[in-house]
Amino acid sequence: MKVSDLMTTEVVTTTPAASLKEVARALVEHGITGMPVCDDAGEVVGVISEGDILYKEGGPSERHHGPLGWLLDTTPDWELEKAHARTAGEAMTAPAITVTPIESAARAARLMTENGVNRLPVVAMNGRLVGILTRTDLIRAFLRTDEEIAAEIRDDVLERVLWADPGSIEIVVRDGEVDLSGRLQNETEVQVLEKLVAKIPGVVTLRSTVTAPPAGRVREKTRP
Repeated sequence: MKVSDLMTTEVVTTTPAASLKEVARALVEHGITGMPVCDDAGEVVGVISEGDILYKEGGPSERHHGPLGWLLDTTPDWELEKAHARTAGEAMTAPAITVTPIESAARAARLMTENGVNRLPVVAMNGRLVGILTRTDLIRAFLRTDEEIAAEIRDDVLERVLWADPGSIEIVVRDGEVDLSGRLQNETEVQVLEKLVAKIPGVVTLRSTVTAPPAGRVREKTRP
């Protein structure tokens, strides 16, 4: 499953020059927690969220004063900048972490987890915004039906990636638990099949007895 299958194409955005009042109003009116910041060409230059605005509302951490105050002060510069920000461009997080429409949902989920973000602007090859992907979108993908999961294994993994005859592999999916059996041409194909199926959104457990000449094997994997 690709990012393009999950992303929202109607995206609420703002500009670097927008005031924080305008940003806050847009977040509340649209019921969202963050939005991309785009320049005049439609390219993403950053992301602004509720957290960025809260730095402004809370103000900078208390600073130490006196001749040696600078030695004791540990307030990071970026926190001070956000606390004194007046526009989206000054308060936003930049550069933005983005994905392209053709990247996999698994990679997008990994990016969100590794960087602690809740949304990813989706950009075309020219850098222009084409959509947005949120954690909610990825969680919704995890609720796919067994039939949808089986179809992705058959159509995307076996036919499009491995160029294998779908009839060579028996696919059984029950409540997200996938059982694969059958035979492929070589061990590499078996490994690719198992790796890609385990990353499909909605797959909870993968049990594979797929074999390849000259010997077979049995593997069981459980997604965290």
